[in-house]
Amino acid sequence: MKSQRNISEFILLGLSYDQNMQIFCFVLFLFCYVALLAGNLLILASIQCSSLLHQPMYYFLSHLSFIDICYTSTVTPKLITDLLVEKKTISYGNCMLQVLTMHFFGGTEIFILTAMAFDRNAAICKPLHYVIIMNRKRCHLLVLAAWAGGAIHALPLFSTAIGLPFCGPNEIDHYFCDIFPLLKVACTDTYITGVLVIAFSGMVALVTFIVLFVSYGIILFTLRNLSAEGRRKALSTCWSHVTVVILFFGPVIFIYLRPPTTFPEDKIFALFYTIIAPMFNPLIYTLRNSEMKKAVRKVWCPSLFSKEAQS
Repeated sequence: MKSQRNISEFILLGLSYDQNMQIFCFVLFLFCYVALLAGNLLILASIQCSSLLHQPMYYFLSHLSFIDICYTSTVTPKLITDLLVEKKTISYGNCMLQVLTMHFFGGTEIFILTAMAFDRNAAICKPLHYVIIMNRKRCHLLVLAAWAGGAIHALPLFSTAIGLPFCGPNEIDHYFCDIFPLLKVACTDTYITGVLVIAFSGMVALVTFIVLFVSYGIILFTLRNLSAEGRRKALSTCWSHVTVVILFFGPVIFIYLRPPTTFPEDKIFALFYTIIAPMFNPLIYTLRNSEMKKAVRKVWCPSLFSKEAQS
């Protein structure tokens, strides 16, 4: 590998050159990261310490919260610390590690969201067979498949990134290492490589999004046969999932499913799937879910929960 590159680090240009804007972003993203950690840890602990863990939807949700913590931690701490320094650098090794871990956890999150959609589809469209369809063994297999899918998604992209020759310049117009910004600074023709990345990574996101869209379309069609109360409860759960899917997949498809190039706006769109969506996931799933709110109160405010139960 040393014969293919003569650089040991990359310079990240970050979000902005303005000092005041960097201070504002530091405060904002530090708050977002703390809120993200607190919210997802709250959900993770509440599910693990309650009977909700035995329900497939919350079993998947606990894995989603864990993945969100890991996924955003591959990028956000580095972004926050870089906002305090003038020269933002990342070593070659850490850059390649960031590409690997980000796409691994990002790919796993895509497949966990798919498993959650499958669970809701089974619960609403086939309620009488739901317990048989979503048995514990199948839930474990779906989670295992999601982690394996994340690895299958990440390894080819990692191999592509680590095989690129870098001979200068070494400035990446982004706040983290990703495949398209790296293709831009590689000292070789990367057009064909970029097309292959789109064909692999972009199509994975697009096909998964279409599957999710069709799945929720089938759910909405099935809701016609439910009572008003049944529709309300089902929609309350499904809208939470749909909101998360749109927040995550919209920016991902914009960046990874287009001609292999980069735009300044990519950094703003990347904020949605690296920080904003993982931060809002706990709020979306907790505020719109009575069972989740009840579990949080039972685990963290047992005395208050017992008084409410008695009343």
